[in-house]
Amino acid sequence: MAYDEGLAERVRRRFEAEPGITEKRMFGGIAFLLCGNMAVGVTGDDLMVRVGPDATDAALARPGARIFDMTGRPMRGWIVVAAEAVAQDEELGAWVDEGHGFAASLPPK
Repeated sequence: MAYDEGLAERVRRRFEAEPGITEKRMFGGIAFLLCGNMAVGVTGDDLMVRVGPDATDAALARPGARIFDMTGRPMRGWIVVAAEAVAQDEELGAWVDEGHGFAASLPPK
């Protein structure tokens, strides 16, 4: 599956000055990792965000968000946000910051 390179580039710009960010092809798209822990990714036209199990319900209440489910087994703590819900930089930034915050709470790999 291809991914939206324009969305990936917008995420890259958000992380420009952030040390410890790497990119890795995952889930048929591209993931952005902080010290080895996934923060966000782009799969298809959508943004994938790692929010953590405790923040899943609040994240799902936000526009365009759904649980990440690639294999028929939903993964709590992982959210997919529809492209139209991150069309504005402010919306994208809020999700990227949330994914970054969770990844930063984990020990480096």
